[in-house]
Amino acid sequence: MKKSRIVFMGTPLFAAHILNGLLDDGYDIVGVVTQPDKAVGRKKIMTPSPVKEVALSHGIKVFQPVRIRKEYEDILALDPELILVCAYGQIIPKAVLEYPKYGCVNTHGSLLPAYRGGAPIQRAIINGDDVTGITLMYMSEKMDEGDMLYKEAIRIENDDTNTTMFAKMSELALKMLREHLDDIIGGNVVPVPQDHDKATYAWNLKKEDEYIEFDDDVKRVYDHIRGLLDDPGAYAIIDDKKYKFHKVRYTENVSAEPGVVVGLEDNALAVACQNGTILVDVIQSEGRKAMSAREFYNGSGKSLVGKRFKCQSEE
Repeated sequence: MKKSRIVFMGTPLFAAHILNGLLDDGYDIVGVVTQPDKAVGRKKIMTPSPVKEVALSHGIKVFQPVRIRKEYEDILALDPELILVCAYGQIIPKAVLEYPKYGCVNTHGSLLPAYRGGAPIQRAIINGDDVTGITLMYMSEKMDEGDMLYKEAIRIENDDTNTTMFAKMSELALKMLREHLDDIIGGNVVPVPQDHDKATYAWNLKKEDEYIEFDDDVKRVYDHIRGLLDDPGAYAIIDDKKYKFHKVRYTENVSAEPGVVVGLEDNALAVACQNGTILVDVIQSEGRKAMSAREFYNGSGKSLVGKRFKCQSEE
């Protein structure tokens, strides 16, 4: 089964780990499709995706269509028997979905039909869920609506972040593919239709999702922040200056009106919420590097005490 011709489609580190594992196991990856290189950082350096880096290190052909709906003939020319998709980032056209004889299989980061869409891992954390999972599924033209093949759950611990869950779920996805990929190629699977009436959606994160509202229950604020860490990150504003939060905890001790900076507590910058206080361990003020709360407090942080982070509605 490992010699069936596979085209792998994916972009982020989540997918790169899976690709590496499949290559280590000897699967015949004949080509990789990933997003175009992106300008990264202040110097706008063109940077390849993690999946592209893995592919090039193994001498595999790489395709980076700007719009795969119009640029897919080179992919079909590889004559793939299976297409495996892991967080690719574009809608795949019907001609590609229907080409491989063993199908087009997606590794989706939720327990479908929950959290269809592009940000299932982040949205599950932000919503305070304590369980999520991976679904292996056949792809269809509609977003994440294809028949399911295998599902496996995983816990979201209270200290998990976007970053830690991506790593855990990448490991889970690779384990599931190692267990089931030969059966998928061999046709020894029983596809299960989704219950579309139970579908929920995890839309891609927008810039406004990164803005933190402290005028809310402390656990919801905490979940919102950790669901954005480390990428794209979370921030709030005081005196027209942006402050990003890189590491946080929370306590149920009520210390002030929601949004008010209380001071230094347990070596963290304390910000009041409803029913508790967010403790910011690592913070970054606009135009500066990230630093510990104590270092920040001993510098400019003391000037924030008693001030209140704005709500978006006040912007």
